[in-house]
Amino acid sequence: MKKHHKIEISLAIGLVATIIFSVVGFGADCKKVRNNVVRLHILADSDCEADQNVKLLVRDALLESGAEIFSGTVDVEDASGALECEKEELIRVAENVLRENGFDYGVSINLEREYYTTRTYDTYTLPAGEYLSLKVILGKGEGHNWWCVMFPPLCLPAASPSADIDAVLGTDGAKLIKSSPKYEMRFKIVEAYETVKSWF
Repeated sequence: MKKHHKIEISLAIGLVATIIFSVVGFGADCKKVRNNVVRLHILADSDCEADQNVKLLVRDALLESGAEIFSGTVDVEDASGALECEKEELIRVAENVLRENGFDYGVSINLEREYYTTRTYDTYTLPAGEYLSLKVILGKGEGHNWWCVMFPPLCLPAASPSADIDAVLGTDGAKLIKSSPKYEMRFKIVEAYETVKSWF
């Protein structure tokens, strides 16, 4: 075998190894993000304008309540425990918003694990995979949904994203979710892997 062929093979092996290690490390950071975030997922009763509008009012009220619930919370276990304890109060808050706006259908709220695709919000991106979610179903829950991050409380106008992200996700996690999927192809690789995994 000629010398330059050996060099080309060595370079190719080195490149493949670098890509593999890069994706594996990125995947580990994605897992850390998924394990330390609670998503908020709200499904409207229907797609009619009134139901969609009241969905957003319920969202605002729940996020405001969430700010009080998470006061002093330092990790996702405490956050999920607090949400479970306050579930009846959250239902009451949501039902009050519905009644005040002339709606008589009910609300169900549960903590459960759900699969999400890669999702970009205003200034951050969450990798695909399974997350713990506070799932809120208004009425029949047949309308378009809305989701965001409830813990750390990144959906709140008064929240301090950089401080909350660093405290909960660490430096690597904070750096990851501030990446843009337009320039970070590893999000696509992780999403493909997590999608296949979710099928099984």
